[in-house]
Amino acid sequence: MLAWLHRHFRRMQPGGVTLREKRAFGVQPEPGATPAKPERGLLRLLGPAFVAAIAYVDPGNVAANLSAGAKYGYLLVWVLVLANAMAVIVQYLSAKLGLVTGKSLAEMLGERMPRASRLLYWAQAELVAIATDIAEVVGGAIALAILFDLPLLLGGIIVGTVSMALLAVQRKGQRIFESVIISLLAIITVGFVAGLFVSPLDWGGVASGLVPRFEGTETVLLAASMLGATVMPHAIYLHSSLARDRHGVSHSPQRLQRLLKATRIDVLLALLLAGGVNISMLLLAASSLAGVEGTDTIEGAAAAISLHLGPAIGIIFGIGLLASGLASTSVGAYAGADIMGGLLKMRIPLLLRRLVTLIPALIVLGVGANPTWALVLSQVVLSFGIPFALIPLIWLTSKRSVMGTHVNGIAMRIAAVIVTALIVALNVLLIWLTLTGG
Repeated sequence: MLAWLHRHFRRMQPGGVTLREKRAFGVQPEPGATPAKPERGLLRLLGPAFVAAIAYVDPGNVAANLSAGAKYGYLLVWVLVLANAMAVIVQYLSAKLGLVTGKSLAEMLGERMPRASRLLYWAQAELVAIATDIAEVVGGAIALAILFDLPLLLGGIIVGTVSMALLAVQRKGQRIFESVIISLLAIITVGFVAGLFVSPLDWGGVASGLVPRFEGTETVLLAASMLGATVMPHAIYLHSSLARDRHGVSHSPQRLQRLLKATRIDVLLALLLAGGVNISMLLLAASSLAGVEGTDTIEGAAAAISLHLGPAIGIIFGIGLLASGLASTSVGAYAGADIMGGLLKMRIPLLLRRLVTLIPALIVLGVGANPTWALVLSQVVLSFGIPFALIPLIWLTSKRSVMGTHVNGIAMRIAAVIVTALIVALNVLLIWLTLTGG
């Protein structure tokens, strides 16, 4: 009690706030004060980007990457490299918007749109959210079928139920939720990278795959699905909210600069990890599954992995796929609730939101649709939804009236415009080739 009174009295005196407390509120210490170790401080600020990065290693990525690698070898490696570079720019801009303005991208759009426009905008975002959930629930169901031979519909119900439990963890605090999701990300990484240690690569083929090119309409379709699975619309919306909720609002200029620095590191590390996992999946399929019959489905690819690389690698792959489905569907539901709240200015319980988007995925499983192609096509839908999230993000972060001194510089504006142009061009090319049969 005496110690508490002593500390309380010190706070009342000029300069009586402790150094630790000053750091907590972003206040610079007096000259001569012992500075905190910057590495430790920055590491403690990481986390939101790793949650957003789950969207980049979801089952849709697995379907698109395995299909591309098994059928076309190393041809589309360049798509993943380019998509990951784009994702670094996009996710940083989203997090920066949340930190600087204290509002999510969906909230910023909701404030600037009339009611009719907000409803239409939400409708397309909801369609994207449904496509996202189809990929994630179907992927988790396939994993349970691989590991335990469960029917797909039952597997989808189990994935949906477990994802609700994961979302319930979020009520206990964002850091706890981050820890759970990052743990699942670690399992995903091991599950999808392990096969490379026993699978010889053709490094000449890898190098040739870095040269941008297509070979017919189907490769464009796969490239669009790979892009949609990498730069995902709901992750663009969500990261602004994650960064804002994790770090709070009303920062001092010094504190904000420190958070933006930590965010750059956070995004770079998270997406290097996610990009490495994606590329590993394609390389694994190209080196071990090329020409193997049945690899046009995830189940067939998993069976081929077990046959050619050993049952242990097959089980590890299945575990990674299951972790991917559980983590990504939880994060997707989180994003859907954030988008609805920002655009419609209404909140529904997160678990109810989870149930609503789960139903279309269960219908897909129940009617017996080809699950792998359902995954690939869902990623194409996501690819078409990217401009609706990306263009407003670039517009808002390039407005000085919104961002103040943290407005995008010339180089960032050019890079962001190029990213958007490439994504839109790929979608237009996809439509043209599909309609003309080219």
